[in-house]
Amino acid sequence: MALSLRKNSTRGSVGLDIDGRFLAAVHCDGSRIAKAASMELPKGLVRDGEVADADGLAAALKDFAGSTNMPKNVRLGVANQQIVVRLVELPKIDNEAERDAAVRFQAAEAIAMPLDEAVLDHQVAAYDEASDGTIRMRVVLVAARRAMIESYVDAVKKAGLKPEGIDLDAFALVRVLARNAPPSESARVFCHLAGVANLAIALGDSCLFTRPLSAAWDEEHAASQLTDEIRLSIDYYMAQPNARPVGDVMLSGPGSKDAALIESLGAHLGLPTLVAQPLGGLDASALAEGEDPHRYTVATGLSLGEAA
Repeated sequence: MALSLRKNSTRGSVGLDIDGRFLAAVHCDGSRIAKAASMELPKGLVRDGEVADADGLAAALKDFAGSTNMPKNVRLGVANQQIVVRLVELPKIDNEAERDAAVRFQAAEAIAMPLDEAVLDHQVAAYDEASDGTIRMRVVLVAARRAMIESYVDAVKKAGLKPEGIDLDAFALVRVLARNAPPSESARVFCHLAGVANLAIALGDSCLFTRPLSAAWDEEHAASQLTDEIRLSIDYYMAQPNARPVGDVMLSGPGSKDAALIESLGAHLGLPTLVAQPLGGLDASALAEGEDPHRYTVATGLSLGEAA
């Protein structure tokens, strides 16, 4: 089971967001949501984005799958401290096999985990012309602990579902909220406030940096703690080669409905702080009355992603 950074899909698939506080599933059909469902998840099954009780999670997923009547093939998302994302520069390499080998060689230096314990994937984010006229490529490199990935896959399989791809929640987030975004001179911070507060920094629709945040959005002093972590993330991103200045912050997830928190974050950050259209402009008429669309942002982005 490989990670996948692909942006687009030629067919719809079910995106399954195992948030930690709830489960959310979305089946997209082109530019519309064909079906969506969510369910509260018992505490203790998933902690800090990692599976804590595999059997309990499998049982919850089985109940959820039985009640939704969606296709069994699902695309999963992950967001936790067992994932490393790096932006590396390489000479332009057209041959795919040679490029894969070069990226893996770079990963041995850039990723602080044994490669035989990691699942790797990469995507070329941009091409730049160097001062000597040669073309170099910026590559987003992702590594995730294999044991963490397998714990999710095993729970999903035990529930009778068929995992067809693994994606990062951050990439799914950018995929739906920056869908068809035009090129921009400034980067945007996306911050998803849910079971895990997850941050991504993107240029247009290309995610260049991501990390989960340790602060919770619904605890005391959340605004100041989230501000500190967002600033730290921006500083880290800005230290990368060819980083663009951050222009604004886009918030999503259930926490983005907290008007007082959003106002406080904007004041602390000193940047325009916006609340995202939760489903990125997709036709959401299929959502049942009373459903919270903020629960479905990541699942929608996962569904839009191409199965690996």
